[in-house]
Amino acid sequence: MKSVIKILFLCLAVLEMSCAVQKPVRIVLMPDTQNYAETHPDIFNSQTEWIAAQCDSIAFVLQQGDITNRNAESQWKVAVEAMSRLDGKVPYVMAVGNHDLGLKGRTRNRDSELFNRYFPYDKYARTQNFGGAFEFGKMENVWYTFRTGGVKWLVLSLEFGPRDSVLAWAGAVIDAHSRHKVIINTHAYLYSDDTRMGPGDKWLPESYGIGKDKSSGSVNNGEQMWDKLIGLYSNIVFVFSGHVLNDGTGCLISEGVHGNRVCQMMANYQAGTVGSVNGGNGFLRILGIDAKNGRVVVRSYSPYTDTFRTEPDRRFVIEGLDYKR
Repeated sequence: MKSVIKILFLCLAVLEMSCAVQKPVRIVLMPDTQNYAETHPDIFNSQTEWIAAQCDSIAFVLQQGDITNRNAESQWKVAVEAMSRLDGKVPYVMAVGNHDLGLKGRTRNRDSELFNRYFPYDKYARTQNFGGAFEFGKMENVWYTFRTGGVKWLVLSLEFGPRDSVLAWAGAVIDAHSRHKVIINTHAYLYSDDTRMGPGDKWLPESYGIGKDKSSGSVNNGEQMWDKLIGLYSNIVFVFSGHVLNDGTGCLISEGVHGNRVCQMMANYQAGTVGSVNGGNGFLRILGIDAKNGRVVVRSYSPYTDTFRTEPDRRFVIEGLDYKR
């Protein structure tokens, strides 16, 4: 794998059997779905149909943003049809990406009216795992809790280029859940060279309209998020993101100020990434968490094609994580 971290590759042939016997699946990641919402709704539906069928072995589903491609009502309707298959079966959260904000998804401002209309706060606030939101009535910055593998988890899903006020709120939520292990879910954080997004990288949040409008507060890239939030808390274990093109993958293990190891992953299969077909061909990231041994098994599977990606940056194992500390 590209990353300088030590990652152990395993033979996963036993795990790569039919979907029906893949247990226990713990967490499923849904990278950028924008092309499915625009031109391949059948692929979007195949993803959530498979997740719903596996719901007894899936603890949580996290979507990494760019739900739509142009922030159009027709695309939000596709997204709602697909994601509603999970209602009452498995908890899920969706991140807001740059293509989900502003007129035609151009991110000139933080207008998220369509997202909040089609995925309304009133609906999700009534679900069992929902904890709260940065702004009442808005779903861009929310937190959930769940339990799996003997570990209590806190999920924080944060807006594209989170504002300073959002990072401060997230810190307060983490402080209130010191006995939970924390997952950060956001759209833009890690780059395809296995480093956090920062100066010199493409597609930085500050290069969009929201980064130029100082009236709404600061916009933070990946490196700034690490300095202001992620590196400061001993119970943060994972950060998941999408957004970046190139080869569409990234992985980095960093040590926080308290000596804890934080696993940061980026996955993106959309059109524009190397080797993309049909806007991504419906590949999901499936994480099998072994809390006892501090391990996570990462696989990339498409329900649409019923195939696994076997490249080293799509199928790997990370050791030495601390779920119990």
